[in-house]
Amino acid sequence: MVKPVLRIESLCKSFGGVHAIRDLSFEVNEAQILGLIGPNGSGKSTTVNSLAGLFPITSGAIKLSDSRIDALPEYERVARGLSRTFQTASTFAEFTVREHVMLGSTVTRTSHPLSSAFGIGRKVGEDAELVTRVETILEITGLKDVQDHRVGTISSAQQRFLMIATALASSPKVILLDEPAAGLVSHERKTLSDLINKIRDLGTSVLVIEHHMALIMEVCDRIVVLNFGQKIAEGTPEEIRNNPVVIDAYLGEAA
Repeated sequence: MVKPVLRIESLCKSFGGVHAIRDLSFEVNEAQILGLIGPNGSGKSTTVNSLAGLFPITSGAIKLSDSRIDALPEYERVARGLSRTFQTASTFAEFTVREHVMLGSTVTRTSHPLSSAFGIGRKVGEDAELVTRVETILEITGLKDVQDHRVGTISSAQQRFLMIATALASSPKVILLDEPAAGLVSHERKTLSDLINKIRDLGTSVLVIEHHMALIMEVCDRIVVLNFGQKIAEGTPEEIRNNPVVIDAYLGEAA
């Protein structure tokens, strides 16, 4: 039986008198790719920032594996299994690619921060598990060949994949990808599409917020459509593509 891993219930977010999100509800199931689309100003960014903990919600509930997380700070949500990327590359240029990916695991580690230097509070097997996890992530994100390069020297596309790799290092149940295709050319978008499917195949659910409709239609199992902060449609890519309300609000006659 398919179970929801992330549940958004009657979510509302206001900025003063402006209602950015109104009564929004949807679910992300285990090992599912869900797309979140809508025109500019529809509430997509506010939604992902509210889910991640950057914005406190006005009302409603956010549940991860049936536990409410909407009152938790960002780092605690990551530790519980909800990680994210950003629209613009946010990386540490002086780190090597491998070091950067390992940085993403910090919030989930149980060993004492000084364990590697002094052997304090070391958890047996944790370091080996981390090395194995990082190797797998570098492989599926296509970054293995540049793992020893400084982040500031790799391409902008590789930096985008590095953000995803770093988010995966925390072993998330759900990863939020905020416009991951921004700035990518055609063959790089194909690589991204393959990567998103690989992430799902590893058992991690994916919520993709994206303007590039070809990517959304290709990779998503289901799609939620927003307009003026409200959900106006939800369904399979085929259902969304042929929904007259969606066509009128967002996709246009070209759909």
